[in-house]
Amino acid sequence: MDSISVIGGNQLNGTIPISGAKNCALKLMCAALLTQEEMHFENSPNSLRDMDSQTELLEYLGCKISRDKSLMSINAGNIQTYTAPYDIVRKMRGSILVLGPLLARFGEAKVSMPGGCAIGTRPVDLHIKGLEEMGASIILEEGYINATAPKGGLQGTKIIFPKVSVGATENLMMAATLAKGETVLVNSAKEPEIIDLGECLIKMGAKISGLGSETIRIEGVKALSGVRHSVVPDRIEAGTYIIAAGMTGGTLRLQNARVEHLSAPLGLLSQSGIEVEQEGNDIIVHREIGRLQAIDVMTEPYPGFPTDLQAQFMAMLTLAEGAGMVTETIFENRFMHVPELNRMGADITVQGNSAIVRGVGRLHGAEVMATDLRASVALVLAGLVAEGETIINRIYHLERGYEDIVGKLGNVGANIKRVGG
Repeated sequence: MDSISVIGGNQLNGTIPISGAKNCALKLMCAALLTQEEMHFENSPNSLRDMDSQTELLEYLGCKISRDKSLMSINAGNIQTYTAPYDIVRKMRGSILVLGPLLARFGEAKVSMPGGCAIGTRPVDLHIKGLEEMGASIILEEGYINATAPKGGLQGTKIIFPKVSVGATENLMMAATLAKGETVLVNSAKEPEIIDLGECLIKMGAKISGLGSETIRIEGVKALSGVRHSVVPDRIEAGTYIIAAGMTGGTLRLQNARVEHLSAPLGLLSQSGIEVEQEGNDIIVHREIGRLQAIDVMTEPYPGFPTDLQAQFMAMLTLAEGAGMVTETIFENRFMHVPELNRMGADITVQGNSAIVRGVGRLHGAEVMATDLRASVALVLAGLVAEGETIINRIYHLERGYEDIVGKLGNVGANIKRVGG
């Protein structure tokens, strides 16, 4: 099994291009199921395992897909089956988002319960409950969600989410575009990826208002058209490299990145001693000589601090001056990187859903194991500043969501390489 070797101690200086957001591109691929016309997605991340898994699923359903560097084209005009099988869906949680589009356009769908990172329970009950409120009949049987729409199709209704759910907001918003009448989603998620998905649907002919607010309104239409759409930049990838620059020192230019999508983490990183500014379409990040300062952070739904940056932030705190507390409120099992960071010399104590991180003078290279996507990149960041060599195993997690991370970091001065198993 392949691994990544990192020898720490180098500053990072230079330019890193930020890819299109994986967490948006995967949902846009599902939105292509809503129309029989061809969709074209620019700035699409290409060499990611999750994109490969979603491509495999859509092709199984009958889509014709072509990928050329950052351009992806999808034609769902000849769907052959409405079943998303376990063997494909188990690889990635985002596969559940074919449920709403298939049900809305074809009146039926059979989707396996999803897999993905083992970072805690992420039930799909809100997806199911919302579709049932729109008139769908749903039976859970042998690990599959069997859904059928009523004779006249899905019906618009008011759906109040008991808690904020990104996936449920996306699934039901897509389903509502072809439903009869108006659907109102209350307590919706506000992530930039949801806004980008909504803007794409509007281009396709959907009638949607309230994107970015707690209440999204969708007036159903009879059919949607194929369009060309550019995927929003990946704010988590950008945030990761901002933290990398802060930990190692030096100056990075992150091409095609938006500070407005990172307001909560950038505010905290500024307090810690990392300078960030927007210059045109790029972000410039810099840290002066001296130790970073420890601060506290709590993950929250957008626009709060993103859970997908929690592990990277914790890696940064391991070398900060003082002690910081990291509180995780989104997933109950997202501290699996803590034992691996402690193996490298970090001083982290977990108490329930909080972790106390006491800054240490130095980290030491070690052989560590990635447990999920964001934990794996946190170990890469720790390796960039550790003394000696760090070997990160099980990097297939990393390759689910970071496009050419070895090449991107190597090009700005990191001593990093992929090692064959």
